[in-house]
Amino acid sequence: MLSDYITPGDRVEVKALNPNTVLTHLESSADEYFDITKTYRTRVYDLLSEDVISIEMPTEKTKLVLLPVGEDFDLCFYTERGLYQCYARVRDRYKTSNVYILEMELTTNLRKFQRREYYRFNCVLDMKARSLSADEERQVAEHEVEFIETDMLLDDGVIVDISGGGARFVSNVQYEVGSLILFKFSLEIDENTRQYSLTGRVVSSDKPAGRDVFENRIKFVGIKSRDRESIIKYIFEEERKIRQKQSWKD
Repeated sequence: MLSDYITPGDRVEVKALNPNTVLTHLESSADEYFDITKTYRTRVYDLLSEDVISIEMPTEKTKLVLLPVGEDFDLCFYTERGLYQCYARVRDRYKTSNVYILEMELTTNLRKFQRREYYRFNCVLDMKARSLSADEERQVAEHEVEFIETDMLLDDGVIVDISGGGARFVSNVQYEVGSLILFKFSLEIDENTRQYSLTGRVVSSDKPAGRDVFENRIKFVGIKSRDRESIIKYIFEEERKIRQKQSWKD
């Protein structure tokens, strides 16, 4: 049942699924207020049936965001059981108990990012890394530090896939399997650059046949929830961009 996964009050992010269609709609309706490039944040108001929910109408600078009726949107729910995603269509807009409501009909099933089986997103991202010293590894193991600051030189690398649980990157350095490394990179989220300084445990470090670089896999260690959630959010956003490009080509 839908109520097994989503409850009233859960945070939800809303983004246009088909920007070109929405843009055409807005051009013929001057009174509509909706920026197709933005992700809007609001909350679940009620569960009306197994495929219909109501959410509070988003606001921006005290102004209601009027999502067009009949248009499709990408929803991302932040729940106690994890992150869920689906597509939904605006079915109605109304006001009840002094709350402005959007009635949304789910057009796909919920998709969950499994906490132990994070979806890996292929990418090309610059990063830097270095092995931790024995003393730094001890501090991490004993939770004496939240992150490692260093003036030591870090080696360059390129992330080729990333998930909420870890990453795969290539570099000129081979790392000892089971060791800890400092892992630094940045992501563009909501048009803002977010810097990450994380600790990762090396799962593998090999040089593929015919290549001059090492392929390294790491699992994040002691990562904060907000960092993990923001990485997953980045993956959501990048997947949306890919779907949008594909829809424009079609």
